[in-house]
Amino acid sequence: MQDAKIVLIDDEKSILQMLEITLRKEGFQRIYTATTAQEGLHLLEKHGADIILLDVMLPDKTGFELCPKIRELSDAHIIFVTARTSDFDVLTGFATGGDDYVTKPFNPLEVVARIKARLRRGTSFPIHKGNDDPIQYDFGHFLVNESAGELIVNGESVTCPAQAFQLLLYLCKHPNIVFSKSQLYDAVWGLDGFGDDSTVMVHVRKIRERIEIDPSDPKHLVTIRGLGYKLLKERAL
Repeated sequence: MQDAKIVLIDDEKSILQMLEITLRKEGFQRIYTATTAQEGLHLLEKHGADIILLDVMLPDKTGFELCPKIRELSDAHIIFVTARTSDFDVLTGFATGGDDYVTKPFNPLEVVARIKARLRRGTSFPIHKGNDDPIQYDFGHFLVNESAGELIVNGESVTCPAQAFQLLLYLCKHPNIVFSKSQLYDAVWGLDGFGDDSTVMVHVRKIRERIEIDPSDPKHLVTIRGLGYKLLKERAL
């Protein structure tokens, strides 16, 4: 884990220094810092990355504008670090390709905890090898192939962001069970006590946009008022 490459992109040098000191105390050594979007892209092209901490307000380009360009170069986990806290900003962060959202001011140890949790999970899905049967979850209208990391809806492959896929996969493994937002966050993101409702809600919406005929009136991934979410088997509809 300590061999992970971490790229920090923030125009506040004091924050970069604080994060770098904390990360080095935790044993991380391959840390690269940038104060502009252009510098950040240069670092990614030169060194690659496993984790990227990305500020929203940069002098030459916003983090929201930079994130899609990063996604063209890397499948690293992207954690937005910003003082912008509105629901719209959080949703925009996830929509542009981010995996997590930390608001300033923050505890650097919390950021390190998020980084460690993401590194434990890795960035890729299990790959099916040999002649063994693939691990699949068939819900009739849609099918999740865990071995291939693939979502099939009405017989066609549908692209699905990594974290949304992991959330859907967890629900597929536990059908007809109600989970609270905090339980889902802990199971998928692995940060008990650090999660927030908006993260789970955004990814539930992403799943519904892919598996539901009408995402505003879901029949598969349903909300249980006051309790959380439940993924129904086709027979239970």
